[in-house]
Amino acid sequence: MHPVRKTSPEGVEYRDLNGNDRMDPFEDPRLSVEQRVEDLLPRLSLEEKVGLMFQTVIEAGADGTVLEGPGAISKSATSDVVLRKHLTHFNVHALDDARMAARWHNALQTIAEQSPHGIPVTISTDPRHAFIENAGTSFAAKSFSQWPEPLGLAALRDPELVREFGDIARQEYCAVGIRAALHPTLDLATEPRWARQSGTFGQDPDLVSELAVAYLQGFQQESLGQGSVACTSKHFPGGGPQKDGEDAHFPYGREQVYPGGRFADHLKPFPPIIAAGTAAIMPYYGMPIALEIHGEKIEEVGFGYNKQIVTGLLRGALGYDGVVVTDWELVNDNHVGDQVLPARAWGVEHLSPAARMELIIEAGADQFGGEECVELLLDLVTQGRVTEARIDESARRLLTVKFRLGLFDDPFVDEDMAAETLGRKDFRAAGYAAQARSVTVLVNRASESASGSSVLPLTKGLRVYAENVSPEAVAALGVAVARPEDAEVALVRLPAPFEPRSDLFLESWFHQGSLDFPPGLVARLARIAAQCPLVVDVVLDRAAVVTPLLPMASALVGSYGTNDEALVDALTGVISPEGRLPFDLPRSMEQVRRHGEDVPGYDDPLFAFGHGLLIISTV
Repeated sequence: MHPVRKTSPEGVEYRDLNGNDRMDPFEDPRLSVEQRVEDLLPRLSLEEKVGLMFQTVIEAGADGTVLEGPGAISKSATSDVVLRKHLTHFNVHALDDARMAARWHNALQTIAEQSPHGIPVTISTDPRHAFIENAGTSFAAKSFSQWPEPLGLAALRDPELVREFGDIARQEYCAVGIRAALHPTLDLATEPRWARQSGTFGQDPDLVSELAVAYLQGFQQESLGQGSVACTSKHFPGGGPQKDGEDAHFPYGREQVYPGGRFADHLKPFPPIIAAGTAAIMPYYGMPIALEIHGEKIEEVGFGYNKQIVTGLLRGALGYDGVVVTDWELVNDNHVGDQVLPARAWGVEHLSPAARMELIIEAGADQFGGEECVELLLDLVTQGRVTEARIDESARRLLTVKFRLGLFDDPFVDEDMAAETLGRKDFRAAGYAAQARSVTVLVNRASESASGSSVLPLTKGLRVYAENVSPEAVAALGVAVARPEDAEVALVRLPAPFEPRSDLFLESWFHQGSLDFPPGLVARLARIAAQCPLVVDVVLDRAAVVTPLLPMASALVGSYGTNDEALVDALTGVISPEGRLPFDLPRSMEQVRRHGEDVPGYDDPLFAFGHGLLIISTV
């Protein structure tokens, strides 16, 4: 699909976005971004400028149409939120096949053309190239190429691979009209109970910094332009040190703590990502407790409300002048079905939604994530509590990104190109290889065979007892048997332990709580190991206490987003597993409880950051 263009008297093709039959400066593709923004901004009504400052969740119709009514996630009809509320930034959730996604995007842009100045829509997404399906943080790949979670990329310690991933993801995003990424995540995985470690690059601030910059370069390219995906780097100033590992999406996880005095470690990845040109930065929900920076006590309110952090530290000390978008739903509670997710107004729960919004603007944010309550901000301006000059400041930053992305000149995508690009064969092959390579071998004992060689690499053609492994993958390894006593090897895949919770909306998707495997499972695995060599893969979406598995596992590996077939290729040496732990694995939950939430690693871990055995392939 292509935009309708006119030709100016000078022979310049342009989009007549405001329908006045002449090429205004903001429509002139020859002018600089700064010139176009400065021409457009005073033309906009207050309502249009305010609309820029909200980014809400949107759903796509399964057939590629827009939804014209509230959905499971969407709060409003699409036309209403675009044409009446003037929103032009949307966070898309489920997308099915490539043609459907492209068709829906074009339909949405067509609606936006009907607005007074034709401001194009910017579509954003949480990560959607790996395995974890969590409506609050990420989506499984589906039609997109599938890669390990960021922890798996960190396990490979390869900036060039991360840059390649970012470039491939960029091409797939652009093909369906996604031009903003709500990632990378720069948080440090220092608290092993925290539910969001899978989206990080691990515990080491230097590795996180190096890989985050490579990631940004893959998505944004050398500079933000027409082929880029604009990145929102998060969560400023580091969202990892959650008290007791509880997540700040929920009231019981609102506190961030620094018992080890390691705030500087968590801040360290942000200056490099700012220097590399990140388009936006997102503060986390967390409320800092007993934090001092250069002798100044930091107010105990959520980072999105915190002027000392957003204006003082980010904009002042670090010199960042780009877009700041809040994390989702700091202003209003979210009711979904019979569940509620309270507004993440940590430290300011007593304030009204309007007062919360005023405080967020005063702190220095430009955009409200997950909200569409434009009337609150309009009322604040009417009451003189927020000036129109302050609105202009944020609108200018937001428009600049749209112009730099080339959306004003052509926001549409081609369905055929989308179908050819998403999940392209070479993209899938690269992701598959990364899945297998990222597998981390923790233990590889000698077998009891006459050769006495290590269990890994596994020999193909064995009789295999398997749990949580697809029949196709087992068939690629050997012959499936139903009982361990009939097997020559057992292969068991286990998720990292967690405590299921389901009271609050989103809570069931977050893996939180204890890292201990249940004793019944451990006893059952011991019985399997008594019959044949046992190979265990623990899917490390966060750390796990694997200590009780050591006496029984002939081989123990960790994975971070690896399908069954890629795991078998790694275990057999078809693709050599090269992963090294991106974080320490603790010896016990007691060790975890004694450990400072902000401190990277332990004095005496069971397996240390960087551990990973090589296996010698016989293939």
